[in-house]
Amino acid sequence: MSVNASQVKELREKTGAGVMECRKALEETNCNIEEAVKVLQKQGLKKAAKKSERTTSEGRIGNYVHFGGKIGVIVEVNCETDFVAKTPDFEGLIKDVAMHVAALNPKYLSRDVVPPGIVNEERNTCLAEAKASGKPDNIIEKIVDGKMDKFYKAVCLLEQPFIKEESFSIQDIVTQAIAKLGENIKIARFARFEVGENKE
Repeated sequence: MSVNASQVKELREKTGAGVMECRKALEETNCNIEEAVKVLQKQGLKKAAKKSERTTSEGRIGNYVHFGGKIGVIVEVNCETDFVAKTPDFEGLIKDVAMHVAALNPKYLSRDVVPPGIVNEERNTCLAEAKASGKPDNIIEKIVDGKMDKFYKAVCLLEQPFIKEESFSIQDIVTQAIAKLGENIKIARFARFEVGENKE
């Protein structure tokens, strides 16, 4: 099956990959768009892994105020050079992340920064629920692990499904940006404000 321009365009829009990369992925998967996305994701992960140790001392702070002015977000995203920080793709990533934070209100950046007390409390709750099911111990352990994964996806920004494309996590869209822009990129921190929150 020959690859046509509309398929390449569709795949580019989904992944942000280059024309030649999209064409090769489509040829490799017999023009199956979903499989081609997976191929490009794997390639992106490999590229991102190679860049993950590079220092990210540049970047931008972006903001998003939701319609009506009731919710506002500030987010810092870092990269390696000021040149990349000024590109439309990098600025678009910041905006997407800020909009996502406004919509889904994550509590933490990643699972490794969730306070141990919160993790233990959640695990104990999951364990009690799993034990109440009467399943064997080896199954209970898997149930608890599964529930904890769901917990992290709910509260950790990098693990949440991206609001614009739920088949990708926020980490996935960062990885795609790394592959496209050729630099290490990291979300450093974020803050979300909502009118009326934390009133004394």
